Amino acid sequence: MRNLKLFRTLEFRDIQAPGKPQCFSLRTEQRTVLIGSDHGLIEIDPVAREVKNEISLVAEGFLPEDGSGCIVGIQDLLDQESVCVATASGDVILCNLSTCQLECVGSVASGISVMSWSPDQELVLLATGQQTLVMMTKDFEPIMEQQIHQDDFGEGKFITVGWGRKETQFHGSEGRQAAFQVQMVRLSALPWDDHRPQVTWRGDGQFFAVSVVCPETGARKVRVWNREFALQSTSEPVAGLGPALAWKPSGSLIASTQEKPNQQDIVFFEKNGLLHGHFTLPFLKDEVKVNGLLWNADSTVLAVWLEDLQREENCTLKTYVQLWTVGNYHWYLKQSLPFSTCGKSKLVSLTWDPVTPSRLHVLCQGWHYLCYDWHWTTDRSSGENSGDMANVAVIDGSKEVLVTVFRQGVVPPPMCTYRLLLPHPVNQVMFSAHPQKSNDLAVLDASNQISVYKCDSPSVDPTVKLGAVGGNGFKVSLRTPHLEKRYKIQFENGEDQEVNPLKLSLLTWIQEDVFLAVSHSQSSAQSVIHHLTVAPSETDDDSSVIVDGVIISLCCNSKTKSVALQLAGGQILKYFWESPSLAVEPWKNPSGFPVRFPYPCTQTELAMIGGEECVLGLSDRCRFFINDTEIASNITSFAVYGEFLLLTTHSHTCQCFCLKDTSFNTLHAGLSSSHLSKGESLRKVERGSRIVTVVPQDTKLILQMPRGNLEVVHHRALVLAQIRKWLDKLMFKEAFECMRKLRINLNLIHDHNPKVFLENVDTFIRQIDSVNHINLFFTELKEEDVTKTMYPPPVTGAVQPSKDPAGKKVDLVCDALRAAMESINPHKYCLSILTSHVKKTTPELEIVLQKVHELQGRDPFADSVAEEALKYLLLLVDVNELYDHSLGTYDFDLVLMVAEKSQKDPKEYLPFLNTLKKMEINYQRFTIDKYLKRYEKAIGHLSKCGPEYFPECLNLVKDKNLYKEALKLYPSDSQQYKDISIAYGEHLTRERLYEPAGLVFARCGAHEKALDAFLTSGSWQQALCMAARLNLTQDQLAGLGRTLAGKRGCSGSLKGELSQRFFCFFLSLDYEEAVVLLLEGAAWEEALRLVGKLLKSSLYYFPSAPPAQKNYMALLDSQTATFSRHKDRLLVVRELQEQAQQVNLDDEVPQGQESDLFSETSSVMSGSDMSGKYSQSNSRISARSSKNRRKAERKKHSLKEGSPLEDLALLEALSEVVQSTEKLKGIFSILMILFDEQGRELQKAFEDTLQLMERSLPEIWTPTHQQNSATPVLGPSSTANSIMASYQQQKTSVPVLG
Repeated sequence: MRNLKLFRTLEFRDIQAPGKPQCFSLRTEQRTVLIGSDHGLIEIDPVAREVKNEISLVAEGFLPEDGSGCIVGIQDLLDQESVCVATASGDVILCNLSTCQLECVGSVASGISVMSWSPDQELVLLATGQQTLVMMTKDFEPIMEQQIHQDDFGEGKFITVGWGRKETQFHGSEGRQAAFQVQMVRLSALPWDDHRPQVTWRGDGQFFAVSVVCPETGARKVRVWNREFALQSTSEPVAGLGPALAWKPSGSLIASTQEKPNQQDIVFFEKNGLLHGHFTLPFLKDEVKVNGLLWNADSTVLAVWLEDLQREENCTLKTYVQLWTVGNYHWYLKQSLPFSTCGKSKLVSLTWDPVTPSRLHVLCQGWHYLCYDWHWTTDRSSGENSGDMANVAVIDGSKEVLVTVFRQGVVPPPMCTYRLLLPHPVNQVMFSAHPQKSNDLAVLDASNQISVYKCDSPSVDPTVKLGAVGGNGFKVSLRTPHLEKRYKIQFENGEDQEVNPLKLSLLTWIQEDVFLAVSHSQSSAQSVIHHLTVAPSETDDDSSVIVDGVIISLCCNSKTKSVALQLAGGQILKYFWESPSLAVEPWKNPSGFPVRFPYPCTQTELAMIGGEECVLGLSDRCRFFINDTEIASNITSFAVYGEFLLLTTHSHTCQCFCLKDTSFNTLHAGLSSSHLSKGESLRKVERGSRIVTVVPQDTKLILQMPRGNLEVVHHRALVLAQIRKWLDKLMFKEAFECMRKLRINLNLIHDHNPKVFLENVDTFIRQIDSVNHINLFFTELKEEDVTKTMYPPPVTGAVQPSKDPAGKKVDLVCDALRAAMESINPHKYCLSILTSHVKKTTPELEIVLQKVHELQGRDPFADSVAEEALKYLLLLVDVNELYDHSLGTYDFDLVLMVAEKSQKDPKEYLPFLNTLKKMEINYQRFTIDKYLKRYEKAIGHLSKCGPEYFPECLNLVKDKNLYKEALKLYPSDSQQYKDISIAYGEHLTRERLYEPAGLVFARCGAHEKALDAFLTSGSWQQALCMAARLNLTQDQLAGLGRTLAGKRGCSGSLKGELSQRFFCFFLSLDYEEAVVLLLEGAAWEEALRLVGKLLKSSLYYFPSAPPAQKNYMALLDSQTATFSRHKDRLLVVRELQEQAQQVNLDDEVPQGQESDLFSETSSVMSGSDMSGKYSQSNSRISARSSKNRRKAERKKHSLKEGSPLEDLALLEALSEVVQSTEKLKGIFSILMILFDEQGRELQKAFEDTLQLMERSLPEIWTPTHQQNSATPVLGPSSTANSIMASYQQQKTSVPVLG
């Protein structure tokens, strides 16, 4: 759905040269044009508008002086740096344009009618006057000569085995004789045929086709030859075949012309000579003749050169150049250029540029050269409100414009919504740039008339015909436009229109009565911006602005009214069309520098990016620019829609970006191949898709495939953006319908703004107004916040309304909607109310069943509603689950109601229900609860049945471990309470929970069982309490004390354990045994206090003293040895560190709090730095168990020689030795009091150890270490490593000896 739009015209008029031009050729390397005339060759530079070379062929005798000579072909030879010229007299001439030397490389006596070079310029083919074809190499060495007329079909002759012959077919009423009748088809050449052969090559140079008039039949035939000059095929007989011939460069078809009884057709041949398709020219028979057919380089445009035939005297004849394209197997006439057939504007020759596919070169008889540059564009309306109908206009045929309204429906081309009938061929279509009148359109035709169509009021216009949407029995709801006025554009010089039929280009409708157009200067590289205002019957050029440079594009922003111009050099200009002076200034970027595209762009748009208005451009090489920054190099199409930028890429994706808060870097990163976003901005599309349009205030994105068909996609970014807009406007119905159709999770309705939704649930219910849709919304509810998982907001860091922490989302929504529905119409929304109960986190099935049960029995209508509700519930909930819940209500009518609607067999549930009905009410409910495995409720009902059911209740309590629940059901002074407590205590005893078991026994008065449990657990306090309750004798109390003293399972430290034993023996009055046990446990203080207080005398012999003295002596020796070993190793480690620092002085890492700024791979690192490193690398350990953390801590400070933190580990070990030795001071003092000789020996050894440690402290904890330890841990200049280093140094700080 694209049109060919002219964006540049280059003219070179009145070339000063002798004779009349006959043909021309292009020199692509030099960007010049070679023109052949009846006098010689002329090389012109159309850009500089000068004649570069002029070579006369008359002076050398190759052409006659009277001007009757003819040049039949010119070809620029790049390899030979020469030009090959063939004359009709038979000479083949090589011309060196640098030296102007001529060389005749061959001559044909019979003359030459055609010279055609292969596309690779390796072969040249000559058609001679003797009806022969001569093939030569590029060095003009003959390869072969053959007759142009061949009797053989060719190597590709068809083979038939008789199937489908005419004799075997059914001929109906004609009878069998029709099979043997030979139909004579009259074949002859067209009256205006010049009988000259025509030659065309395939794009790869492997085949060429020749069209000649057969001398036997007098009609034209097309023969296909290969590169080796072997005949391949001959075309089937075609009546009225014309001389024009052109092989499509892609190689699929050969185009020619055919005159039929009532029409003129362009027909296509396959390589095998068979016809394959056609299209009809917009002319009648004998009205025009086709002089030539030309395919452009990429096979997308077919140029048809036509000329009027003389039918009446004194009639004005014209020549036409029509540009045709194909899409979806339909041929569109995109441009029609009328030229006069007399005077200077008569066409002599035309050709497509071999390098630039969309460039057409035209040569006129009056030595006028024209060059047209086209590009593909999509003409679409640019409105952004819901009133814009998303119109797309397509130029088709000579007098039609096809308009498709995509808001109403997607009509595949070549069909359309409606057609505009024009009196002349159409050259350009434009829509109004006014935001409120974007559906109005204007059409510029070949007669320079502007037809304005408006949609402001409904009316019937005969020039507007409905397309695919029309038909009998259909009511058209579309408002079609009507023709308001036709305006004629007046030019100052009428001759300009005759020479150049496309004087104006880039016509833009910027205001109600104002048009902008661009024309290019004939004599210099300047452009003129025409400010066209509408008069009653014509448009006047009120004012114009001359711009230095060739304007190749013009774009307008409908919101800001800005107009941007692009010059051929890439410069961007800003045109102030509303100012009185009509000034033009360079467009500047946010930095204040002029914007210039590195490459010319064929499509330009204006858009607001980050609050700045920017120019967007796409070149024909798929380079995409924003201002002067290249964003991507693989973009095939783009469109700006509101705040969104949509692009299609060569990687077959469609990407959508929000321009509101984006930047160039974000766009560049999002479009780079190495960073493909996987979110809502990216969507895969079919290969070769291009953007046609976006429906405003909707979610539809229209794409067109390479073959021409359309595809409608709903890009996720557009969908979510539109849904968010609807939700912000409380348009819940539109949002819901869109989400339901496009399968968007309905949780977004709530999660987008929970507070607003909960405040407007009434509006939501009234807008949706459908029970099924509300039920659908309920069924999709879940606790997940989809704005954080599935549909995050496009703007990074956007603040989303927080959820209500007071309750769960599903429960809140269900309760709010249910309250709203009950207040609006509870009967209408009955099913939705039931769904709100079922959908809650804990389904309220009992309430649902009760509400259904309440509906029954009221009236017949209520019964039908209840039945429908019950059927609906069976869809939501499993039937067995619903049956169980109905049974749990103890309402047998409700149970029967549910059971009847289920698939259950009555033989299964009726006997069970009958048995339940016969039971006592409490026992009945107990049975139901037990059946439903609701054991807590079951024992509650069973406890009300009487004492005779208590054994059953106790068994159930024991079986299901319901002791705590059962104890709540009976008074604490009842026998049932005691029995349950005893059973509970026995259960805890079996579970080895002796202390809780003892407490349970004690509460119910089972003191003996409690004493046994406390004895087993070692709880001596509780055991003594129970002993007091039992009134034990002195002997029993002493035995109890001995039993407790013998327990090793008591919790606490050794001192606490001995205190417990001492207290027990003190109660049993066995003092001597108590003192001995205290001494065995080294509880010296307790033993001394007991002896001094109770015995009032000193003990001279303690059997446990010598062993204790020996143990402490061994401990001191061990501590001394360990201290000396660690100290010696620490000195060695420090010496090794100093040596390493001297060796690696150049690589030394600065020490201190900023050491973490340097690389951790440095060769020299202090202990504190290594500590920081380890603290970082082991930070993941924090999530492990405490056991693993302690293990990791031990591994970090290892005493293994050579470990990274060995110095810190040694300092920690030395500190622990000193501190543990200091703690022994109190024990040795007691030993000195109790024992003389052993105490003195132990005291001396202790003093020696302390002196050794005091002397070693300055060596171990040096002043430098102490100074580092005093460094503050926290502060504004602290870092992670410095804090960890200070922490480790404090752990290894110098201990204090008292």
